[in-house]
Amino acid sequence: MTDDTRTLTALALVCTLKPSPNESSSQLLARQLLDELATHDVTGTAVRLVDYDIKPGVSLDEGGGDQWPHLREQIIASDILVIVTPTWMGHLSSVAQRALERLDAELSETDENGRPLVEGKVAVVGVVGNEDGAHGIVADVFQALNDVGFSIPSQGSTYWNGEAMGSVDYKDLEETPEAVARTNATVANNAAHLARLLVARPY
Repeated sequence: MTDDTRTLTALALVCTLKPSPNESSSQLLARQLLDELATHDVTGTAVRLVDYDIKPGVSLDEGGGDQWPHLREQIIASDILVIVTPTWMGHLSSVAQRALERLDAELSETDENGRPLVEGKVAVVGVVGNEDGAHGIVADVFQALNDVGFSIPSQGSTYWNGEAMGSVDYKDLEETPEAVARTNATVANNAAHLARLLVARPY
């Protein structure tokens, strides 16, 4: 049995194509999810992946100044992984795809019992965009994360789709739609619940 009373931690990987300090709808949704997690005593941090030099590949360290190892340390240290991506041409962003490709290396990283190092961690997903594709993106991301060992909570995703071919972004809304706010709260509640169960009783 492990300590299930400790403060849980979450890391949000923001997969926008916009480098800091540009405003980002993905960054906003990630922050909202972290704020909801905070109501369940989960401390969180968001990192904008495009601000880092993440080399293409499927190993832990691709060398040549690759900054993925630094980000991976934060992932391994966290209990909950949040991935938020915009929708581009109906798919997840290239930044999100690269993160999933780098996480593929976790299949070979196991503990003394042969279990993936990320097996006791929970993952949730957020998607924003002005086009269809959110459900397909969530399915793709969840499959990849579950494949390498992350656990997916009940109703573990949230999304906002603007008007097709529209010009209004999530970050431009005067207020968060009630349905999205309600779903964000559910995602955070279920993620924190499952993470505490896994801390107390690992696989």
